Amino acid sequence: MAEIVRFGVSLDKDLLTEFDRKIAEEGYETRSKAVGDLLKEYVIEKEFASGGTVAGAVTILYDHHNRDLLSSLMDIQHDYHDSVISIQHIHLDHDNCLEILAVRGNSDSIKKLYTSLKIMKGIKHTSINITGTK
Repeated sequence: MAEIVRFGVSLDKDLLTEFDRKIAEEGYETRSKAVGDLLKEYVIEKEFASGGTVAGAVTILYDHHNRDLLSSLMDIQHDYHDSVISIQHIHLDHDNCLEILAVRGNSDSIKKLYTSLKIMKGIKHTSINITGTK
Protein backbone atom coordinates (compact mmCIF):
# COMPACT_ATOMS: atom_id res chain seq x y z
CA MET A 1 0.00 0.00 0.00
CA ALA A 2 1.16 3.53 -0.77
CA GLU A 3 2.51 5.70 2.00
CA ILE A 4 -0.03 8.26 3.21
CA VAL A 5 1.18 11.84 3.72
CA ARG A 6 -0.73 14.55 5.56
CA PHE A 7 -0.49 18.16 4.39
CA GLY A 8 -2.30 21.42 5.09
CA VAL A 9 -4.08 23.60 2.57
CA SER A 10 -5.39 27.13 3.03
CA LEU A 11 -8.57 27.94 1.10
CA ASP A 12 -11.20 30.61 0.86
CA LYS A 13 -13.97 29.67 3.33
CA ASP A 14 -16.73 29.97 0.71
CA LEU A 15 -14.81 27.73 -1.70
CA LEU A 16 -14.34 25.09 1.00
CA THR A 17 -18.02 25.24 1.93
CA GLU A 18 -19.02 24.76 -1.72
CA PHE A 19 -16.47 21.96 -2.11
CA ASP A 20 -17.85 20.17 0.97
CA ARG A 21 -21.39 20.51 -0.38
CA LYS A 22 -20.43 19.14 -3.80
CA ILE A 23 -18.49 16.16 -2.45
CA ALA A 24 -21.31 15.33 -0.02
CA GLU A 25 -23.74 15.29 -2.97
CA GLU A 26 -21.43 12.83 -4.73
CA GLY A 27 -21.24 10.64 -1.64
CA TYR A 28 -17.65 11.16 -0.59
CA GLU A 29 -17.13 10.27 3.06
CA THR A 30 -13.95 12.33 3.46
CA ARG A 31 -12.32 15.39 1.98
CA SER A 32 -9.11 13.40 1.68
CA LYS A 33 -10.64 10.96 -0.80
CA ALA A 34 -12.19 13.79 -2.85
CA VAL A 35 -8.95 15.80 -2.93
CA GLY A 36 -6.97 12.67 -3.80
CA ASP A 37 -9.31 11.95 -6.72
CA LEU A 38 -9.00 15.53 -7.97
CA LEU A 39 -5.21 15.40 -7.77
CA LYS A 40 -5.11 12.06 -9.62
CA GLU A 41 -7.40 13.46 -12.34
CA TYR A 42 -5.11 16.49 -12.70
CA VAL A 43 -1.98 14.32 -12.99
CA ILE A 44 -3.61 12.06 -15.60
CA GLU A 45 -4.82 15.08 -17.59
CA LYS A 46 -1.29 16.49 -17.65
CA GLU A 47 0.16 13.09 -18.66
CA PHE A 48 -2.30 12.92 -21.54
CA ALA A 49 -1.53 16.48 -22.62
CA SER A 50 2.25 16.05 -22.45
CA GLY A 51 2.77 12.76 -24.28
CA GLY A 52 2.94 10.58 -21.18
CA THR A 53 1.86 6.97 -20.82
CA VAL A 54 -1.87 6.49 -20.25
CA ALA A 55 -4.56 3.86 -20.53
CA GLY A 56 -8.22 4.19 -21.37
CA ALA A 57 -11.04 3.44 -23.76
CA VAL A 58 -12.08 4.77 -27.15
CA THR A 59 -15.71 4.13 -28.09
CA ILE A 60 -17.06 4.19 -31.62
CA LEU A 61 -20.69 4.10 -32.78
CA TYR A 62 -21.30 3.25 -36.43
CA ASP A 63 -23.65 1.63 -38.94
CA HIS A 64 -22.37 -1.88 -39.59
CA HIS A 65 -23.91 -2.00 -43.08
CA ASN A 66 -21.13 0.28 -44.34
CA ARG A 67 -18.61 -2.36 -45.54
CA ASP A 68 -16.00 0.21 -46.62
CA LEU A 69 -16.07 1.67 -43.13
CA LEU A 70 -15.56 -1.76 -41.53
CA SER A 71 -12.46 -2.35 -43.62
CA SER A 72 -11.07 1.09 -42.80
CA LEU A 73 -11.75 0.58 -39.10
CA MET A 74 -9.84 -2.67 -39.15
CA ASP A 75 -6.92 -1.04 -40.97
CA ILE A 76 -6.68 1.79 -38.44
CA GLN A 77 -6.88 -0.60 -35.50
CA HIS A 78 -4.01 -2.61 -37.00
CA ASP A 79 -2.01 0.55 -37.71
CA TYR A 80 -2.17 1.32 -33.97
CA HIS A 81 -1.62 -2.25 -32.75
CA ASP A 82 0.93 -1.00 -30.18
CA SER A 83 -1.79 1.10 -28.51
CA VAL A 84 -4.91 -1.05 -29.00
CA ILE A 85 -4.78 -3.88 -26.44
CA SER A 86 -8.34 -5.18 -26.77
CA ILE A 87 -11.53 -4.57 -28.77
CA GLN A 88 -15.09 -5.32 -27.75
CA HIS A 89 -17.72 -5.33 -30.51
CA ILE A 90 -21.36 -4.90 -29.47
CA HIS A 91 -24.44 -5.15 -31.71
CA LEU A 92 -26.79 -2.46 -30.39
CA ASP A 93 -29.55 -3.16 -32.90
CA HIS A 94 -29.97 -4.23 -36.53
CA ASP A 95 -28.09 -1.20 -37.84
CA ASN A 96 -25.78 0.07 -35.12
CA CYS A 97 -22.61 -1.31 -33.60
CA LEU A 98 -20.55 -0.05 -30.72
CA GLU A 99 -16.87 -0.83 -30.45
CA ILE A 100 -14.85 -0.23 -27.33
CA LEU A 101 -11.11 -0.15 -27.84
CA ALA A 102 -9.03 -0.62 -24.71
CA VAL A 103 -5.88 1.43 -25.24
CA ARG A 104 -2.56 1.81 -23.45
CA GLY A 105 0.58 3.65 -24.41
CA ASN A 106 1.93 7.03 -25.39
CA SER A 107 -0.81 9.63 -25.28
CA ASP A 108 0.29 11.20 -28.57
CA SER A 109 -0.28 7.90 -30.36
CA ILE A 110 -3.64 7.41 -28.65
CA LYS A 111 -4.71 10.94 -29.62
CA LYS A 112 -3.82 10.20 -33.25
CA LEU A 113 -5.77 6.93 -33.14
CA TYR A 114 -8.79 8.72 -31.64
CA THR A 115 -8.65 11.50 -34.25
CA SER A 116 -8.25 9.00 -37.10
CA LEU A 117 -11.41 7.22 -35.97
CA LYS A 118 -13.39 10.36 -35.19
CA ILE A 119 -12.94 11.92 -38.62
CA MET A 120 -13.88 8.80 -40.59
CA LYS A 121 -16.92 9.16 -42.82
CA GLY A 122 -19.65 6.90 -41.47
CA ILE A 123 -18.69 7.12 -37.81
CA LYS A 124 -21.72 8.39 -35.91
CA HIS A 125 -19.95 9.19 -32.64
CA THR A 126 -16.59 8.67 -30.99
CA SER A 127 -15.50 9.35 -27.43
CA ILE A 128 -12.37 8.86 -25.35
CA ASN A 129 -11.88 8.25 -21.66
CA ILE A 130 -8.34 8.27 -20.31
CA THR A 131 -7.01 7.09 -16.97
CA GLY A 132 -3.58 6.49 -15.51
CA THR A 133 -1.49 3.38 -15.73
CA LYS A 134 -0.57 3.33 -12.04
